[in-house]
Amino acid sequence: MPKVLIVTGDAAESLEVLYPYQRLREEGYDVDIAAPSAKRLQFVVHDFVDGHDTYTEKPGYTWPADLAFREVDPAGYVALVIPGGRAPEYLRNDEHVRRIVTHFFEAGKPVAHLCHGALVPAAVGLLKDRRTAAYPECAPDVLAGGGEFVDDEVVVDGPMITARAWPDHPAWMREFVAVLRARAPIA
Repeated sequence: MPKVLIVTGDAAESLEVLYPYQRLREEGYDVDIAAPSAKRLQFVVHDFVDGHDTYTEKPGYTWPADLAFREVDPAGYVALVIPGGRAPEYLRNDEHVRRIVTHFFEAGKPVAHLCHGALVPAAVGLLKDRRTAAYPECAPDVLAGGGEFVDDEVVVDGPMITARAWPDHPAWMREFVAVLRARAPIA
């Protein structure tokens, strides 16, 4: 069965990890979650509250990571998902995450990221000359990484499928699943 990798960590947005995890398993893909270490992760919930200038953050679900980044052999996976939340802020500096993400982009494998997930490929220089959606406040990071920021519910740039945040899940996963079915069909 083709395997998809999700790279995440503590303070990732709950919905942005668990929705693609469950949706891809529903399609028949095997899904592994990798994190800085193989432990139970603490996700968060971001929401907007009237009167606040930005989103609020509350504790979300906990979920076990299957393996540590250092254990990941990206050649064993057909696609990559990078959820948002605050996790990408520190994951982008992890040498193993950088190695993993670079493999997927260089191999032309499908990559889906949304929200703050764009920070990871941007930090590695992998958004250069690419169109990408992200959380709007990440637009300066996308531009600094050489990419073109697009404020839309889903952007497909070759094998890279991106979205702004969890409200865009239906469009984001619809396009990502279509790319996966074409490039790595379930036997």
